[in-house]
Amino acid sequence: MGNNAEIIVIGGGIIGCAISYYLAKRGADVICLEGSDHFGNGGSSRNGGGVRQSGRDPRELPLVMYGIRNLWPFLSEELDVDCEYHQDGNLRLGKTKKHEEILTGLTERAVKAGLDVKMIDGDEVRRINPYLSEEVTCASWCPTDGHANPLTTTLGFYKAARKMGVHFLSGEKVIEMRKVKGVLRKVICASGNIYEGETIVLAAGYESRAIAGTVGIDIPMQPAMLEALVTEAEPPMFDQMLGTAEADFYGHQTKHGSFVFGGSSGLEGFTKDNGTPVCYAKTAPCICRGIMKYFPDLAEAKIVRTWAGWMDRCVDGVPVLGKVEEVPGLILACGFTGHGFGIAPGAADQLAELITTGSTQVDLSALRYDRFRAKI
Repeated sequence: MGNNAEIIVIGGGIIGCAISYYLAKRGADVICLEGSDHFGNGGSSRNGGGVRQSGRDPRELPLVMYGIRNLWPFLSEELDVDCEYHQDGNLRLGKTKKHEEILTGLTERAVKAGLDVKMIDGDEVRRINPYLSEEVTCASWCPTDGHANPLTTTLGFYKAARKMGVHFLSGEKVIEMRKVKGVLRKVICASGNIYEGETIVLAAGYESRAIAGTVGIDIPMQPAMLEALVTEAEPPMFDQMLGTAEADFYGHQTKHGSFVFGGSSGLEGFTKDNGTPVCYAKTAPCICRGIMKYFPDLAEAKIVRTWAGWMDRCVDGVPVLGKVEEVPGLILACGFTGHGFGIAPGAADQLAELITTGSTQVDLSALRYDRFRAKI
């Protein structure tokens, strides 16, 4: 194959791997470049695993609804891997009047967009999940939400795409993109290798901003650190995906029995000198104190490990997807703001359709880069 392909995908997380897969499925010739030594090395394989529609911005809701209707239920069979997908609903929990106001607003906006979600009181919450404490006074309930295994799903897309002929290259850190006669054509790596394609897909997480800057595009996003923890295996308790009104923690019980929870202490994280994120000693205890108020039965559960990682937080909280008028040949797929896992199959499928046919089933106009253009 060499260093030329019809399409070059920058980034080997779930977004890049899934786009590569859906492009190959449509017959495209693809090279996927990953800057680290391992595909799925970042947050794509280390997150809360939510596959949810509730609690989302209305602009991205149609895309994730499309994925949950048409893609997620069949992924394990299609990718020949157990994605551990459960569609047993999402409880977004509240304990105060303020929480109820937040959840009600999210629910009303989602209902207007066509989502089956409703507000329920504390008694109904506990009928769905009897492990919740009496402190829970309300929740939003979306029965078509769920969760999956981030690691097996990301690697499933990677392996399936490889079988279809995608050429994956790790250790190829992209430092520049370059136009030829006004059209984006070349990708330059720190190794000195240059790759050339008719379309360049930028799906490199928070690093996308610097890479896009080499062709004069400034994506308004910043890296933000998230932390998560995993408990030892517990007896089966519930299958719902969980969250809270203020997103102070979220997670689910895995097929293995362990609980995966993400959250924040509200304090800044730490990094090593080389930029590697490091868990902050106060974050896990902070998350656990919140969890115990909602789930007293987990008070004695032991934490097996914690981790920290970067997300690409976009200024308005939703991803940047699609073509860029100023740079013909460029497709953006970044800025997912910490909730890209559940939306990944839908976003990847529709971007692959856009690249190969010029149109999409789901309207992506509200997520385009030009939404940041100055209004005259």
